[in-house]
Amino acid sequence: MTNRLNRRTFLQRSAATAAIMGAIPSVMASGQSQAESVPGKLSPLKKEGDQRLSIDRLKKWESLEYGMFIHFGMSTFSGDELDSGKSPSTVYAPSKLDVDQWIQVVRDAGMKYAILTTKHVSGHCLWPAKHTDYHVGTSSNTTDVVGAFVKACDKYGILPGFYYCSWDNHHLFGSETPSMTSWQNAYTTEEYRDFQLNQIEELLTNYGKIEEVWVDIPGVLGFEGRQKQYAQITSLQPDAVIMLNNGISNGTNLKYEYSWPTDLMAIERYLPSSDRGYKPWFTISDKNGKNKEYYIPGEVCDPIGYEWFWKENDSLRSAEELLGMRLISRARGVNLLLDVPPDRNGQIPQATVKQLLALAAKYEQI
Repeated sequence: MTNRLNRRTFLQRSAATAAIMGAIPSVMASGQSQAESVPGKLSPLKKEGDQRLSIDRLKKWESLEYGMFIHFGMSTFSGDELDSGKSPSTVYAPSKLDVDQWIQVVRDAGMKYAILTTKHVSGHCLWPAKHTDYHVGTSSNTTDVVGAFVKACDKYGILPGFYYCSWDNHHLFGSETPSMTSWQNAYTTEEYRDFQLNQIEELLTNYGKIEEVWVDIPGVLGFEGRQKQYAQITSLQPDAVIMLNNGISNGTNLKYEYSWPTDLMAIERYLPSSDRGYKPWFTISDKNGKNKEYYIPGEVCDPIGYEWFWKENDSLRSAEELLGMRLISRARGVNLLLDVPPDRNGQIPQATVKQLLALAAKYEQI
């Protein structure tokens, strides 16, 4: 039976059920900052922390402040965010693809980094992938979008990041995705996980240095699968900041059984709590029960409209609302990754560009 959930409903149900089942250990669920921390200053109780990357490296990432999430791919053309994966590759058919235009908009909007959906729920890949025939090379437009994206980022001084989704409705290898079953019963097989490792190896060895690697729906990988995925990324791109998406929340709690290990805290569709802001210090117990302190910066992600992928009937948020999102994110000590989807032509619509530039002008006036 197909479960027609949208992403927000799926993740909200995931979080609620995990809490009821006690899937998140209390020491993790507490997830409270272990020190009062002001953005731009180190915690007075910890100079470095037990996380993989240095505080200096993480502060450098935090200093970027503002980036663009780019959701583009098969779902742009099928109209289904959680695409079934059954559409022929040729359904992907941008007629006026202009990746340079995307990144010029990133630059002109005052953003410092961009993250591209290299593969979303449909399983269709935006590069000529070696381990599947479901990719741009077999589509109606054979442009290597990943390659064009990285090249454009280099041209316009933008740091590139890659998004990769572990929920894959096309490449099952015996897995059951949340489209096929209830979310708590969704899982991936070892064969699928090996496929994902192979694909991420392609992405992280063929396109140069990557700033941020975003792994979505990490819960279906299982704890061992997440550990292998995290270790692989660190070995291939040791300076990259890794996001295993924590999902919809205000960033107070880290969902250990769903998204650990990670370098970053995803704050999806929300802003940090107004009464405490975002506190980046988390206490996490290792396998021996020893508490360790981790500095984990936060990243808000939300669309410029209300859909992740372009839809003709989606409306844009006002420049005033977007300005509020940006100012609040900054004041509460997190980066803002604003999703700006290109349309079926393969370009960011002019109305969207106008709104982004209006936002940039308002921000500069403050």
